[in-house]
Amino acid sequence: MHLFRETFLLFGLNLLDALLTLIWVRSGVATEGNRLMARLLDIGDYTFLGTKLIIGIIAAAVLLKWGNLPVARYGVSVALVVYVGLMGIHVVTGLSALGLISESFLLDFTGLTSEMLASTR
Repeated sequence: MHLFRETFLLFGLNLLDALLTLIWVRSGVATEGNRLMARLLDIGDYTFLGTKLIIGIIAAAVLLKWGNLPVARYGVSVALVVYVGLMGIHVVTGLSALGLISESFLLDFTGLTSEMLASTR
């Protein structure tokens, strides 16, 4: 079974992540956590966005080409879980930017996500 829907969803989440990252970083609400992507953001918005889209296109092409393999199904599932979690971080960032989340909650949330990300490295 090919992974067309899952691949389309993953690409859409990748694009949404890139756009929200640009909004949060350029408005001074957040910083980019990925050092490579942060350097690309320093170069320019189009460089950052273009790189994110190229990465998404390559991932989509690979998934569509070999979507029948069990490792592809597993990989897209893991990637979707990561991106859904990342969308949760974007929601919290947006709510914080609007002043709808207290600073103490935000600090607790930041500490929790930092611990989770540190454990995956």
